[in-house]
Amino acid sequence: MSVVRDHSRSFAEFTFVYPVISRRSRGLSLGVNLNPDKRCNFDCVYCEVDRRTPGRANRVDVPQLREELTALIHAVQTGELARTGKFRETPELAGVIRDIAFSGDGEPTMIPNFAACVEAVADVKRAEGLRDAKLVLITDAAGLDKADVRRGLTIMDANQGEVWAKLDAGTEGYFRLVNRSFVRFDRILANLFATARERPIVVQSLFLRVRGEAMPPTELAAYCERLNALVAAGGCIKEIHAYTVARPTPEPWATKLEAGELETIAATIHARTGLPVLAFA
Repeated sequence: MSVVRDHSRSFAEFTFVYPVISRRSRGLSLGVNLNPDKRCNFDCVYCEVDRRTPGRANRVDVPQLREELTALIHAVQTGELARTGKFRETPELAGVIRDIAFSGDGEPTMIPNFAACVEAVADVKRAEGLRDAKLVLITDAAGLDKADVRRGLTIMDANQGEVWAKLDAGTEGYFRLVNRSFVRFDRILANLFATARERPIVVQSLFLRVRGEAMPPTELAAYCERLNALVAAGGCIKEIHAYTVARPTPEPWATKLEAGELETIAATIHARTGLPVLAFA
């Protein structure tokens, strides 16, 4: 269904919020785009964001964010969203908000007022009576050690918060190959551990073919060892989200896995770690 495949980050000319039917959220997710400037500290080979086109704003206007989110929630609650465009394909999914996710065109933790944005979204969530909707941070984990981000996570903890943190590699070399970041891999691992020690986290991992080759067995083994080490040290992983390329990539040699290949990887991760693994082909 196009409503599931299309994760366009625009709705009614809003700058900071957008609705999407998400398989990983199991329904309607309201995205909060904290990076309309498209700023990111990763340059993943599979990222679908078009960074050649300038962003729509260079900062997050918190009052505008509040207004847009409130309006979008009302569009859901009145049934307007379910009668709009692609959402008419799945009206039963477009009427229930499963989560409000900090995600978008870059890395959410890079903005200087992350905690203020989280507080604003939590206020709207409470005001609109969305007691069952989670707050989700979708992050590459590079900024989870920042003081302002940690304050934001504390606010999330009090409002059905959940951290979905990226881990696409088991070694520094593969991390550099796939995520192409200037951030050190050991910082990513340290941030995952520090965050998982304070609250359960979801680890989101994208597996793909690089120049025709899937992740090597030795790399997958190293990846599983990283997860096991994190848990052994006292971190809590709620589940693993294993997925693959879904949309055109900036690098033609970064391509998707077949569903069976992804399922095999997911089964291997579960066998080697004992952790719940959900595959999204």
